[in-house]
Amino acid sequence: MSRDYGQYCGLARALDVVGDRWNLLIVRQLLLGPARYRELRDGLSGIATNLLTERLRDLQTAGVVERRLSDDGRAVSYALTDWGAQLREPIYALVRWSTPLMVRGPQGDEFRPEWLALALPALFAGRTPADRSTVGIAVEGGMVQLRTTESGIEVGMPDGRELDAVLHTEAPVVLGLAAGVLSLDDIAALVHIDGDASALRSFFGAPATDPSGSTPIPDTAPGRR
Repeated sequence: MSRDYGQYCGLARALDVVGDRWNLLIVRQLLLGPARYRELRDGLSGIATNLLTERLRDLQTAGVVERRLSDDGRAVSYALTDWGAQLREPIYALVRWSTPLMVRGPQGDEFRPEWLALALPALFAGRTPADRSTVGIAVEGGMVQLRTTESGIEVGMPDGRELDAVLHTEAPVVLGLAAGVLSLDDIAALVHIDGDASALRSFFGAPATDPSGSTPIPDTAPGRR
């Protein structure tokens, strides 16, 4: 049975390629950087090894993912092609769209601090802070680094820069701050801050809007009263 929708529609054709279960999460992992098979499997707990192999093969055939050999030819890693990397913006849009679903908290779901390196740039889109600061966000034993630049907010792993402040908290609080549904004043009693707390206001000082700058991100979850 064909897995194609059989529709001459851009959305249908895109879903023919990335709509199968796990495909977009494989892309998520590779947006963080090239990865070996074992690294992908570790980052996608719950996927069967044979299914991961099948999904990688399908994504390679479609031109989304490519295999890369190390210089000595002994190790294989997987990376997004240039075309596959263009999924970053659609995935960012889905992250922003998911805000009402995330305010409910993890509810037992797995969370990895590395995923903030993809979620936070999506939620910070369109912001250009006036102040220049570099801060760390420490969550569940991991840390991401936020740095204000002329073009916006740069999110990545710690690179050795001196940090103006470090916010120690939990994932729902970080996501709520980045989405603009929480303020630093709201969560003052729930977090620990090392360093200059005012530096964090360069990142979490104003409510978030969509990239057009006009629509506030919603602060209620679907189905809630």
